[in-house]
Amino acid sequence: MSRMATRLRNASLVTILGLFASSAFAQSPAEFINDASAKGMADIEASRLAHQKSESKEVKDYTIVVINDRTTANQHLAKIAKQLDLPVAPRDEVVSEAQSLMPELQDGASFDKAYASSQVKTTEEAIEQLQQQAQTTDVPEIKAFAEETLPKLQNHLQMAKALQASR
Repeated sequence: MSRMATRLRNASLVTILGLFASSAFAQSPAEFINDASAKGMADIEASRLAHQKSESKEVKDYTIVVINDRTTANQHLAKIAKQLDLPVAPRDEVVSEAQSLMPELQDGASFDKAYASSQVKTTEEAIEQLQQQAQTTDVPEIKAFAEETLPKLQNHLQMAKALQASR
């Protein structure tokens, strides 16, 4: 198959996937950076809240890992956006999006259970988004970011599943 035909086939496949998939698929670099940053901020804020509310050492230890890793990832995304001179959403817009993404968590004994469950779900979604971005982007900086961040998120997922199982 010629190179042009292969590219056309691949472009068609990406287009079809984009039509049937969630917004995490076929995102432009700026859309990806804005979306991933908002999700990262939501994860950071939910983890800060969990760190304050939980009495479990296991949960508190997990939240510290999430806060540190997601803060580093968001700083890296901001650096990439600046390097690529990408139009990114204003901070207020990203913060507003992050607030809308934060899970509603109950107080009391069920808090840790709800937090762990929400972490499993949001981390699985973040992994899926990064995997898709790594496969479809033609921006080397974003591909490198995804490949660097995926192992950390996979570690978060293992830890969140362990928290969920212990609740």
